[in-house]
Amino acid sequence: MAVKVMVVDDSVMMRMLVMEIVSSDPTLEVVGTAENGKDCIEQVRDLKPDVILLDIEMPVMDGIETLKRLKLVSKAKVIILSSVAQAGSAQAAEARALGAVDVIAKPSGAVSLDLESKRGHIITAAVKRFAKG
Repeated sequence: MAVKVMVVDDSVMMRMLVMEIVSSDPTLEVVGTAENGKDCIEQVRDLKPDVILLDIEMPVMDGIETLKRLKLVSKAKVIILSSVAQAGSAQAAEARALGAVDVIAKPSGAVSLDLESKRGHIITAAVKRFAKG
């Protein structure tokens, strides 16, 4: 049975790129996407993802607020995938404190077209690792 993944990012291009990365692994399945935290919260009960790949900087509801609310409605593991949550940053620390199981930095800013080549294998490995535990 495939690991169910939800992708949450305000950039259509980044959602598509992350979906391609996740879908390239036959053990993973993208079950839904959202362009902000509000949309994520509204969909998560129906989609029941095992893992959510969540950006931090988004309009309407950012990733930090989304993390706070997700704990109330979902048991999904949350992996932050963001340009602002670099290793050691305040945003990364706050995300971890709120329950994110991992933080993966986008390599080239909010729209990282090199995401697959620089972080693709890290993303799929993290999704599989945390879906099991």
